[in-house]
Amino acid sequence: MSPKTLSNSEFILPSPTSLEERIKFLDVVRGIAVFGILVMNITGMGLPFGLYNTMDLSKPLTGPNFYTWVIQMSVFQGVMRGLFSLLFGAGAVLLLDRLEKKESATSAADIYYRRLLWLILLGVINAYVFLWSGDILYFYAILGLVLFPFRKMSPRRLLIPILVILLFGMWRETCMQNDRKELIAKGRLADSLVSHGQNLSPQMTADQEKWLAFKKENNADAIIKKANKDIATIQNASLSGLTKVVWAQSARMESSLLFNGWWDMLLFFFVGMAFYKSGFLAGLGKTWVYLLVAVVGLSVGFCADYFELRGIYHARFDHVKITEDAPAIAFNQLKRVFQVSGTLSLLVLLYRVRVLRGFLNIFSPVGQMALTNYLGQSIIAAIVFFGMGWYGRWERYQLMEFCVAVWIFQIIFSAAWLKYFKFGPFESVWRSLTYLKWQGFRKG
Repeated sequence: MSPKTLSNSEFILPSPTSLEERIKFLDVVRGIAVFGILVMNITGMGLPFGLYNTMDLSKPLTGPNFYTWVIQMSVFQGVMRGLFSLLFGAGAVLLLDRLEKKESATSAADIYYRRLLWLILLGVINAYVFLWSGDILYFYAILGLVLFPFRKMSPRRLLIPILVILLFGMWRETCMQNDRKELIAKGRLADSLVSHGQNLSPQMTADQEKWLAFKKENNADAIIKKANKDIATIQNASLSGLTKVVWAQSARMESSLLFNGWWDMLLFFFVGMAFYKSGFLAGLGKTWVYLLVAVVGLSVGFCADYFELRGIYHARFDHVKITEDAPAIAFNQLKRVFQVSGTLSLLVLLYRVRVLRGFLNIFSPVGQMALTNYLGQSIIAAIVFFGMGWYGRWERYQLMEFCVAVWIFQIIFSAAWLKYFKFGPFESVWRSLTYLKWQGFRKG
């Protein structure tokens, strides 16, 4: 077999509902994305969210902690979530294509929406029972409800919602960033006038109060102080106290974050639909196309990350200074389009090399059981960090070591489980609830 081509069993696009016809490459990408998401989630699981992308100034800022932070922020941050979102959008179209060939459009819609409604419940369980307030299933299910009317659109026409959401996201993030910049500028002006003995107008007094509150919450020392307070609260909390804290975080995430970041996921849902319909996601394009997209996408992404991370590190994670130094336009979403497209293209190229394909296929069982593994990560984290009391006790690089241990466990567990069963345990429950009939999942 030529390294530029793949066998039908590995790359042709069949139904996702049949074990024999699963798309191996897409399972590989899904498995890598699930593991990549854990790289970012593990910080929020083992430490307060204030330290999600901020290094703890009370810990070493060089050595393993520094390199872990750089790798997280440049290779995984936003990219793996983008890949996962892309596959979710592609999976929605793939499912509906197969359903509408077997059933009427009404029946397909019935199954599709019931599937998403049950996913909402799984997301709520993940947040409030498994105690992971950074759950994304809830967001995926809510936003996935939008996709059905777009299922028949061609890749070219799908560019319209992609561009609209991309531009809206950039505009909205730019507005939020400029609001913070304006608040800082007005606050500093008020401080200057006070220092020169001048009286402030009522409006400037209000601006100064807002500025003081913003500075109190966003300078580096305040972030670390709050993080340490949150760690002490969790470590000393009873079970009821712990759930109260986590549930409050989940409520904020599932309300304000959905309102202030829905475009982050919905954008890549549509990108995934376009990539699936064009054959790009299935690796049906020419090698030079994937090579070009990989080189350009990853080069743009890493260059942007280099300058951004260098500025953040030199600012010593002071969000006030970081906001002041931010560019006039927020290009984060555009950068992610380049990074995710480049990463996907690189994976296609690597999978076309026979020697590497065997290694990458170890992620296929993980991808087949993506839901089980994603929820399993929440369960493991809750046991280790809340149940065993390790919350806030590990440094960033130690959390990454734990992350690798979870990867190894889930690779072994997924491969062993799928030797005897067709689907993962949570996948089986989800499928049965979707089709209102128990889906036998034991092989043979």
